Amino acid sequence: MCGINGIYGLTDAAAAREKLGTMNTCMKHRGPDDEGFFVDGKIALAHRRLSIIDLSSAGHQPMASSGGRYQITYNGELYNYRELKFELQRVVSGSSERAYLFKTNTDTEVIIAAYARWGADCLKRFNGMYAFAIWDTEKQELFIARDRLGIKPLYYLYTNGVFAFSSEVRPLLASGLIPKKMDPAGLADYLRYQTVHAPNTIIKGIKMLMPGHYVEMKNEKLTIKNYWSLTKNISKASEGKSYSEVCKDVETLLTKSVERRLIADVPFGAFLSGGIDSSAVVGLMSKVSAEKVRTFSVTFDESEFSEAKYAQLIAKKFNTDHHEIRLSPDDFIKELPNALKAMDHPSGDGPNTYVVSKATKNAGITMALSGLGGDELFAGYDVFKRVAELGKIKWLNSIPRPVRAVGGSGLMKMKPGVASEKIAELLKQPKISFNSFYALSRQVLTDGQIASVLNTAELPPNSVSEILDTYKLEEISSVISKVSIAEIASYMQNVLLRDTDQMSMAHALEVRVPFIDYTLVEYVLGLPDKYKSTASPKKLLVDSLGDLLPPEIVNRPKMGFTFPWKSWMKNELRTFCEQKMISLSKRKMFHENGVMKLWTAFMKDDPRITWSRVWYLVVLENWLQENNIEN
Repeated sequence: MCGINGIYGLTDAAAAREKLGTMNTCMKHRGPDDEGFFVDGKIALAHRRLSIIDLSSAGHQPMASSGGRYQITYNGELYNYRELKFELQRVVSGSSERAYLFKTNTDTEVIIAAYARWGADCLKRFNGMYAFAIWDTEKQELFIARDRLGIKPLYYLYTNGVFAFSSEVRPLLASGLIPKKMDPAGLADYLRYQTVHAPNTIIKGIKMLMPGHYVEMKNEKLTIKNYWSLTKNISKASEGKSYSEVCKDVETLLTKSVERRLIADVPFGAFLSGGIDSSAVVGLMSKVSAEKVRTFSVTFDESEFSEAKYAQLIAKKFNTDHHEIRLSPDDFIKELPNALKAMDHPSGDGPNTYVVSKATKNAGITMALSGLGGDELFAGYDVFKRVAELGKIKWLNSIPRPVRAVGGSGLMKMKPGVASEKIAELLKQPKISFNSFYALSRQVLTDGQIASVLNTAELPPNSVSEILDTYKLEEISSVISKVSIAEIASYMQNVLLRDTDQMSMAHALEVRVPFIDYTLVEYVLGLPDKYKSTASPKKLLVDSLGDLLPPEIVNRPKMGFTFPWKSWMKNELRTFCEQKMISLSKRKMFHENGVMKLWTAFMKDDPRITWSRVWYLVVLENWLQENNIEN
């Protein structure tokens, strides 16, 4: 786990090296152990290292291949690197391939060797989380790839013949290669979903490489290609199998996933909330690890927010070395400025992960496993149940759209609130469909509210709807798999994974996510709905684990990691929030009255404007100020 930077196309090597130095300094937090540079002609690569596998100086990057032809800068972990290394060292009888002579014990060198032998097809053999760039000194070609599920980030810009890339947005801003301006489409997306969906970002000219994609720069021409897809790679391995056989497969795949993620040469642990997902990860870690597992959970004095008793139950069952991070509201508020400063790209969430990651790192842990992805894969959110009800209201499409819209307006007047706002918005859609229903279910402000806030003639198309259209979900027979694909492609990849990366790496902590091992994802997405019931919490996962989890964990109420934000924003954080809202309202892209009406409505307890519909605007303005972004 590290940070990577690179610039292609600058003819002045000294200028490229200087820019890389500035970019590397911007993300020293990602790799405090070492840094390195490679500059040769039109290519310049840089690296910040957080040592996880092979802690020796042999792991220094950028790294050259054994023959010197290739140079790599790499961020991530390749979990099957030992198997691939064994294959690459073999000399196959009758083959023209030659055994690769390894100089290190790193997974980095395995990636170089795999690319040297198989080219872009090496990606189909990798199991891990990664973003890397390889320069072919012989052909003068650049190859960049990102992992299948988008666990590791990769941002880039391409302007005036210069291509630059980075693990974070801020180094690209610091490069001086583009002006610091907001992207109008990205801004509208942020207001809809508290994030900006790849390939766009909040900054005009900075893009994010999509998960499962790679970049080739050949003969000054940039091409981007897809090598893996959520829908095109769905497994059919479960066809004809009984429920008990499927449960056994899921248990085997998840156990292998956890086992793979325990490969490290540094102390490791796990985040433990006491929910089904984190408890499952900890239970399986204890089952396959030769060492005692160290677990970390956040506790509160306020019983309504604390999950301490559930985490303690799991810690006792699996005899973990358990650490409780006791947090008071004052503690959290004191950390909030640091959490906001650590934010690489604005997000409505994230400070929670910052606090847990800091405490975990301070306890001497460099790598931790998380239960992230369990809800998306095993139907843990309410949206799975709501979508199941969609078929019952499709008859509304037979009613003319204007009549539906009037009905929605009447509902808002009779029962004002967030739910009524979204129902009204749904009734105004040209057609009530899965895509329109899901896109609205995750939306923060409605388009009507956004129009009153933004100074724009027309809102751009809805990014989530466009993403779902590309997956052709109508061809997927499983409704639950449709929702899983939508959740993974939007909320998980663009909110949860991005926040986890930026907030954990702020403390040089690596977080691994066993639930989104691609082999497990492919298998579960291929299952029919009859095996993925939503009648009880994550039934398939629970049944697959047998007696691993106690009933108290399986049947407990879902809580989530929450704080008393509404109270804070009206009291301890009121001045801070109000100042940010005023400042945001003065920006050219915003309607001053519209922004301040939102703030006033929140302060007056308008049921349509909850704290989250204001907080992410506060975060946005704070980020824009911190990074000196133009209006």
